[in-house]
Amino acid sequence: TFGDWKLTTIDKDAVLLTYTANVKAAYKGKKLPDGPYYEASVYVNRNGEWLNIYYQETLEHKMPPSASPSPAKPAAPANAGSSPMAKPADTTDDVAANEKLVWEALKSRNYDAFGSYLADNSMEIEPDGVFDKAGSLKGVQGFDASKATLSDWKTVKFDDDASVVTYKVTIPGDKPDTGYHSTIWVKRDGKWHAFFHMGTPAQDLTMIG
Repeated sequence: TFGDWKLTTIDKDAVLLTYTANVKAAYKGKKLPDGPYYEASVYVNRNGEWLNIYYQETLEHKMPPSASPSPAKPAAPANAGSSPMAKPADTTDDVAANEKLVWEALKSRNYDAFGSYLADNSMEIEPDGVFDKAGSLKGVQGFDASKATLSDWKTVKFDDDASVVTYKVTIPGDKPDTGYHSTIWVKRDGKWHAFFHMGTPAQDLTMIG
């Protein structure tokens, strides 16, 4: 069963479709979690035909109200980000390089730089919810990215003004310690911004059921 349908225009040749799904399913005889799952798909116009070019799914995991935003990731010190920061580096059409700038900002706790890379109407989907730009800015301040390593980079171009970059994040000590991430970057008024981000923790399907 499906719900929470939302269609967002990326540009004239690309749209983002997000929704939720509840499932009754099994994998190799083992019952899968019912959900809900957060779903995201991008469709692009190719010679007048709309085709799916990107899809990602994340199982919802609501944390109890008493829990911190990221229980396994210590919050930054209260004065983090208070010292003067260098001007954020300019983004380009190399969206993998742009994504690495975002993580440099996170690792240095330069939240002003982090915010400057996000589009004003950015959307983020994580296991604990769907966030606008303000929600993303608040969320990262409870996230310790200092030990994160990034790998398995892949970029897919939608058109001249939009691309998606996917990659794997490993953070020792987290449970799970691996996640799969993707960010859609768009060009607005001559500058590239992060328009959509989704994170999916790795699941050990052999443990399900």
